[in-house]
This record gives sequence, C-alpha cells and structure tokens, in this order.
Amino acid sequence: MEEKFDELKRMLDYDFKDPELLAQAFRHASYVNEQGEPYLKDNERLEFLGDAVLDLCIGHLLMERFEDAEEGVLSKFRAMVVGETGLYQVAKALGLGAYLLLGKGEEQSGGREKPSILANTVEALIGALYLDAGFDKSMEITRKFFDPLLDRLGTQEMIQDFKSLLQEYTQQVYKTLPHYRLVAETGPAHDRTFKVALLLEGEVLAEGVGKSKKEAEQQAAKEAYECLIRG
Repeated sequence: MEEKFDELKRMLDYDFKDPELLAQAFRHASYVNEQGEPYLKDNERLEFLGDAVLDLCIGHLLMERFEDAEEGVLSKFRAMVVGETGLYQVAKALGLGAYLLLGKGEEQSGGREKPSILANTVEALIGALYLDAGFDKSMEITRKFFDPLLDRLGTQEMIQDFKSLLQEYTQQVYKTLPHYRLVAETGPAHDRTFKVALLLEGEVLAEGVGKSKKEAEQQAAKEAYECLIRG
C-alpha cells in the first residue's frame, strides 16, 4: 500500500504531512465497520468537506474560463463537473480504485469500480488535501486533474454525459429512472432522423431529435436536465 501511495503522491506532486489523512481518504465505511477498531475513521467526513472545497474550486475555475456566462449556465457546468459522472472520470484517471479499503461484501460486489464509491473517494481525497495543505494546493491539484473535463464543457462530446447526469439526478430526487421512447423515424434509409421522447414517472418531460437514436436520447436528456435544475 505504501508503494501505491507513493505513486499517487507522485501524480499529485504532493507529499502529505499527515499520512493518516491520506489513508483515511480511502477507508470506506464498510471496511471500518468490519474492523471494529474505535480509532479507525472512515472517509465520510472528508467526503463532506471535499464536496464543499470542490464546489468552490470548480466555481472559481469556471468564473475564469467563462467570463460572460450567466449564473444559471455556470451552475449547470459545475453540476456536470462535480456530479458523479465527472468525479468518476477523475477517479479512473488517477486509478483511485486500487487504493480503496473496502469491506468484504463491498469488495466482492465490485466496489472498486462503482461510480458512486469512486466519486465519493475523489471528494474525500480533496478534503484530505485541504486539511493537510490548505486551499491553494487544493486548487492547484483540482485545476490539474479537472482541466480535461473543463475543456469539454459546451462541446458535443460533453452532451453525451447528460444521460448519466440526468439518471443520477432523477435517482436522487425522484427515486426513479427516466425512460426513452422512439416516437418518430423519418427520411430515406441513408439519412434517417429519429425523434425520441423522454418520460419521467410516466409523463413526457422532453423530446430530442438526432441522426441516431443515441443522439436523440442525448438531446432529450440535455433538455430534461436543464428543465429540472431550473425548477
């Protein structure tokens, strides 16, 4: 584990003054519960702190990049970056799954690859960095590892993440998943156009049009997500 942490510290370009903070960031509650050691702390408090630090860091970076963007657009972009999908991508890039300490059940169910666990671990790591090094270093590391996501904001590639973003949102708020239904298919065989309806709790929430069903679904998810976060 120490050798693995050495590799992580090299990628972060930071050596923790308090190694326990780094270890705690990867200690899942399922592991701590199985150990039964009162001195062991799981990563949930660090996750709570890291969530707030990331919101501030990403908000600052978005203000730098999009000087003329309105508050609603900035909020949407931040939600895309710090949501489960974005954090999962950062976790995979850093290989954070290899460092996790999981309980036996969580290990056997593939916890090292679960987007929710990996996303929470990113937040815990940022929380640990903030406590050990302060805000400036946390901002520096956030900038380094979130820049690829920030570069994609507003691009067609980023729109593809709206399906995952919407699914995460509806699971959390409505405890259900959106459904997609093909409602129209027009044009000649070599140039088809697809129209898809997105339903939430049986009601049509949005529609999308594209040159493939996948593209139409992505567009419908984008429209639905923006509608929901605007309230």
